[in-house]
Amino acid sequence: MPERTETPEAAPRSPDRTPDSPDGPGSPDYLEKRTLRRGSAGPLLLTGLGVAYVVSGDFSGWNFGLAHGGFGGLAVAAALMGLMYTCMVFALAELASVLPTAGGGYGFARRALGPWGGFLTGTAILIEYVLAPAAISLFIGDYVESLGLFGLTSSWPVYLACFVLFIGIHLWGVGEALRFSFVVTGVAVAALLIFAAGALTDFDAARLHDIPADTSALGASSWLPFGVLGIWASFPFGMWFFLGVEGVPLAAEETKDPVRSLPRAMAAAMGILLVLALLTFLASTGAGGADALKDAGNPLVAAVQPDGHPTVLGRVINYAGLAGLVASFFSLIYAGSRQLFALSRAGYLPRVLSLTSRRKAPWLGLVVPGALGFGLAAATGDGARMLNVAVFGATVSYALMSLSHIVLRRREPGLARPYRTPGGVATSALAFLLACAALVATFLVDVTAALVALGVYAVAAVYFACWSRHRLVAGAPEEEFAALAAAEAELNRD
Repeated sequence: MPERTETPEAAPRSPDRTPDSPDGPGSPDYLEKRTLRRGSAGPLLLTGLGVAYVVSGDFSGWNFGLAHGGFGGLAVAAALMGLMYTCMVFALAELASVLPTAGGGYGFARRALGPWGGFLTGTAILIEYVLAPAAISLFIGDYVESLGLFGLTSSWPVYLACFVLFIGIHLWGVGEALRFSFVVTGVAVAALLIFAAGALTDFDAARLHDIPADTSALGASSWLPFGVLGIWASFPFGMWFFLGVEGVPLAAEETKDPVRSLPRAMAAAMGILLVLALLTFLASTGAGGADALKDAGNPLVAAVQPDGHPTVLGRVINYAGLAGLVASFFSLIYAGSRQLFALSRAGYLPRVLSLTSRRKAPWLGLVVPGALGFGLAAATGDGARMLNVAVFGATVSYALMSLSHIVLRRREPGLARPYRTPGGVATSALAFLLACAALVATFLVDVTAALVALGVYAVAAVYFACWSRHRLVAGAPEEEFAALAAAEAELNRD
C-alpha cells in the first residue's frame, strides 16, 4: 500500500486534522507553530555542545571495560571506536551540510533509505537520548550524596530536581541553554586536564597490565588478560569516550550558517574528545592500576586516592565529575528533544509533541521525555542497564547513518555537497562495519539490555507500520527534501 503524506492544502477534514486545529497539517500555520529559534549557536557553542554530550564518559563507565578486556583489550577497543566515531563524524558532517535540519540522523536516513529507514534511525537515536539522561540522573544523585551536598541522599527527589531544573533552563531559551552547557563543560574539561597532569606524575607502566591473565582464554597475556575476545567485549566501553558526539547536527535549525558551522564544530569536538580520551585512559590506569580501576565507580578519584584517603586533587575531581555529569545530562536532554521534535513535526510521532512555545522551545518535546526519564530512574535505579540499552540504540543508529552516506554517494553523486567527507565512501563504509561489530558486542556485555532495546524497537515499528506511516506531513523539511529528490529522479527517468 503506498504511503500517504499530508499537506496543508490537501489534508482531509477530521477531528484531529482540520484547518482550525493547531495540531493538524491542514492548518495554514502548522509549521509556524513548530519553529525553533534561528541563529542561536555558532561554531564555538556547537563545539562545546559536541564535547558536552560526551564528557561525563571520561569520568566513569569506560573503566568497566578493563574487566572485560584488560588494558590491552580496552586500548584496542577504544582506538577502534575512536576510528569509528571519527569516520562517522566526517560522514555526518557532509550529510549535515546537505540537509541542515533538526532531523539530524532521521533526516539523513529519510533521504537515503526512505520513510522506514528514517523512522528506524530516528527511533534508535531517541532510545539513546531518552535512556542516557535517565541513567546519568542516577549518577548525579550518587555524586551529590558522596559529596554531602545540601544534606541530600541519592533518591527520587534528586532525580526530579535534575529534570525540573535543567528542563526549565531549556524552556527559557536555546541560547541560554547552550551557554550554560558551554560553561559547565569548560569546567569539566579543565578538571580533566588538571587530573591528567597530576596523575601522570605517578605514572607506572607496570600498573597498566596488572590484571592476572585468564590462561583458558584464547590469546591471553598480561596485556590481554581475557584473550582476543576481550577486545570485542570492550567495544561498548570504548564507545563511552565518544558516545553522543553524533548529536551535533540536531542543532542545525538553531545554528548560524549551519552549512559551514556544523562540519567545523563536529571536527573540532571530535579532536578534543580524542585527546581527552587518550590522556584520561593512560593517566588514570597508569596511576591507579588496571586491576584497581576495573570495578571502581569513580575511577579518576580512585587513581589519585589509591589508599582511600582524601586529597585536594581527589576532591577537585569529584566536583568536576559532577560538572561533567551535569553537562552531559543537560546536552542529551537537548538532543533528545530536537530529535523528538523533528519526528513529530513530520508525523512519525504524535504531532502535538512538536509544538513550540513563545520562546521557540519544543516544550512537550522536552517535558514528555523528561517525565519518562525521571520515571525510569525512580522506578529502576539501574543506571548501568539503562546505559547499555542506550548504547544498543546508538550502535543501530550509527550503522544506519553510515549506510545513508554510502547510499547517497552512490545514488546521487551530483548532489550539491558544500562539505565532502575525506575518503568518501571508504570512510563511511569503515564506520558502518565497526558500528555493526559494536552492535553485536552489546550482546556480549548485556543480553538483557539488548533484548529490552529490541522490544522497544518492535513496538515502535508496529506503531509506524499500522498508523503513522500513512500520516506523514509532506511540508516538514526532511519530507519535503525527500519528495523533491523523488521528483527529480522521476524527471530523469522520463
